[in-house]
Amino acid sequence: MKTSIWIKLTIIIVVVAVFGAYTLPTLIGKKSAKDFSSMFSNILPTDTINLGLDLKGGMHLVLGVDTDKAVYVVLSRAADNLQQQLTNARIAADSVVPSLKDYKITIHLVDTHDLDKAINLIISNFPNYAVISDSNPIVIQLKKDVVAKIKERAIEQAISVIRNRVNQFGVTEPTVVRAGGDHIVVDLPGIKNANRAVRLLGETARLELHLVDDKVSVADALNGELPADDEILYQIQRDPTTGEDTKVPFVVKKEPVITGDMITNATVRFGGTMNQPYVAFELNSEGAKIFANFTATHIGKRLAIVLDNLIYSAPVIQSRIGGGRGQITGNFTLEEAHDLALVLRSGSLPAPVKVLQKVTIGPSLGKISIEKGKKAMIFGALAVILFMIFYYKLSGLLADLALILNIIIIFGTMVMLHATLTLPGIAGIALTVGMAVDANVLIYERIREELLIGRSIHDAVNTGYARAFITILDANITTLIIALILYQFGSGPVKGFAITMAIGLLANMFTAITFTKTIFDIVLDRFKPSKLSI
Repeated sequence: MKTSIWIKLTIIIVVVAVFGAYTLPTLIGKKSAKDFSSMFSNILPTDTINLGLDLKGGMHLVLGVDTDKAVYVVLSRAADNLQQQLTNARIAADSVVPSLKDYKITIHLVDTHDLDKAINLIISNFPNYAVISDSNPIVIQLKKDVVAKIKERAIEQAISVIRNRVNQFGVTEPTVVRAGGDHIVVDLPGIKNANRAVRLLGETARLELHLVDDKVSVADALNGELPADDEILYQIQRDPTTGEDTKVPFVVKKEPVITGDMITNATVRFGGTMNQPYVAFELNSEGAKIFANFTATHIGKRLAIVLDNLIYSAPVIQSRIGGGRGQITGNFTLEEAHDLALVLRSGSLPAPVKVLQKVTIGPSLGKISIEKGKKAMIFGALAVILFMIFYYKLSGLLADLALILNIIIIFGTMVMLHATLTLPGIAGIALTVGMAVDANVLIYERIREELLIGRSIHDAVNTGYARAFITILDANITTLIIALILYQFGSGPVKGFAITMAIGLLANMFTAITFTKTIFDIVLDRFKPSKLSI
């Protein structure tokens, strides 16, 4: 045989071996694949195709990010900062009030003679704000481009935090993507505890440590006598006998000593007289230094551990706490402690997230979809195989072998890329099966035409492939463009359809052109038949 034929045959053998090795675990199961791979020093792949939500079962969520809340947090911090700077500059202000409406801050000065001084301070130190009223009260507004950036950053941070939480939750092949505007789509295949997952994803998990202001009476604070730098937060205390919850108010300083972004790790541990679970956390170097200095100067004071504006505990500082370590205690179950540690490790959400849509798909429904998909593919492929053998004889059998190789390449590529197979993805495979057969039909009909006009078998085969190639290439490229567009602008199941179709089209070019042509070349060169079975 010619050298070119040997090269092509070698490529075919390598392709069959590689993609076959990646497809095998899906056919025989992961456990059997591991046993088989151990016979070859564990060099063979053992991963199987990942099944999508519609096949494996699980949960589909559409989450909405409250971006206005993220903007309000920025406004509130700016208002507190402005109040402090006015005080430092000896400018008396009755109030500095942030408002979410139009993203404004209103400053009521005590003395109008301080007006110019206050406006100059604002212009110098708050460049993200525009002064829209230079009389008393002064009104400043957060600039539109800054608002847009805050909202965009809040959505990006929310996606990152949710993805971290999902990954730590142990879900295989989750999907966390933005779906236009402030919506986030989350797919969790195989999830068993849907309610727990929703709680984990939606919990803001903003951890802060606040000093308890024991100088202020709780009763006075509840009656409105609350200092400007204090706030009232509550602790839920549960009666172990009756199980009833009671809200206990605390007066704490507004400014937190430690914030959640200083946490580097959080783990579940056990301790106390009842050996109950608690969450131990570690701080970064900055947080550890602040914590150590603060506890050293506030011995005997209480420090409230606050999560999402709810006090979990308020222990008394007994001594300086070095090493950047602390703990959160409460009446936790083991699962609650694990979940709290998880959300602390993954970071707090920059803004509240609400569930807009929740769809749970049972594994039995996914199993039914798989079985129906299998039957459709088997019956469809069987019908095509029988037709090709009946109509094109041995050449039809060759086309059927190319079809099988096409499917092996599709499955093998999906395993390599860790792609997810969905129900529309199965439809995409079925479509490429039809297109693969269509390519062989074009070639064979062209070869028949060349034989009818008196060409030799060798010339008829070469001419048939050469003239059909342009048509096949054109059809596959145009369809591939559509697949890329579907993948770019589609989501979820649509992307699954696009991926399998695109892989199938590329595989089709190899199997219909290279594989079958090489087999024809081998047969014609080695056996030199006087008649072609086509």
